[in-house]
Amino acid sequence: MNFNFGDVLTRAWQIVWKHKVLWIFGIFAGCSRGGGGLSGGGGGRGTGPGNQPFSQFERVFEQIGQWVSENPWVVAVVVVLVLALVILTILLGTIGRIGLIKGTYQAEQGAERLVFGELFSGSMPYFWRVFGLSVLIGLIGLLIFIPFVLFGVLTAGIGFVCLLPLLCILIPVLWAVSVVIEQANAAIVLDDLGIGDGLRKGWEVVRSNAGPMILLALILFIGSGVIGFIIAIPIIAAVFPLILGAASNNSNPVWITVVCCAVYFPILLVLSGILNAYVQSVWTLTYMRLTAKPQDNAPVILEANA
Repeated sequence: MNFNFGDVLTRAWQIVWKHKVLWIFGIFAGCSRGGGGLSGGGGGRGTGPGNQPFSQFERVFEQIGQWVSENPWVVAVVVVLVLALVILTILLGTIGRIGLIKGTYQAEQGAERLVFGELFSGSMPYFWRVFGLSVLIGLIGLLIFIPFVLFGVLTAGIGFVCLLPLLCILIPVLWAVSVVIEQANAAIVLDDLGIGDGLRKGWEVVRSNAGPMILLALILFIGSGVIGFIIAIPIIAAVFPLILGAASNNSNPVWITVVCCAVYFPILLVLSGILNAYVQSVWTLTYMRLTAKPQDNAPVILEANA
């Protein structure tokens, strides 16, 4: 099938840039998507002045642990807050994905203005179906993942080495599954399907257009990865003073890092929201293009013979 990649990628950007309310739903959608963490490797424990920062960190954590043991109610409060945060994250992430799909569809149908309240309320009828699909895929993934972990643990880690080739094969499989889920979500929202029917529809679309789907997934994966790294550069740069401060036993860089991250966080949130909105818009337009029914040919009017 002749799929116009340039048209979809360009049109998605036009929609996201014109209808900036989609940025909010992009921020919501980012709540349910894992982000890459930054971690620094530590050297071996030694003696002398270079070990002083680590000793200070240990004393701080010991004091925190002692305070928590003396105030057990804190644990209960933290558990409740974490559960509330998880529920809020699931709610906003699901609503964000649905809102982006509906917003992209309405914009493609010629809507001049998208209203946040209408998109939010219009997303609720599809919430449990989209959420249920995520839970279903998550449970299947968990059932597949647990045996690998148990095998590795029972074999004292040797099993993990033996399973590396299989894990390498699973990476493209998981990648393909994510593409099917994107199309299934679009099918649930745009065609008002159930979880099973939506999943079957998403699989049919991907299977029937495997070539364009693979290429488009590569474009989005590489492109969003590069843009995501560029967006994260200020955060990476802000961590360096913290590392230097720990090495020199100076606490001032800690505050520099905290202030820089706090100032940049709103900007990071907006940029990530734009990126999420764009990617979701591309997948939605892809589904619309690939499932569009061919228009009937216009009738030809023949002139009557004189």
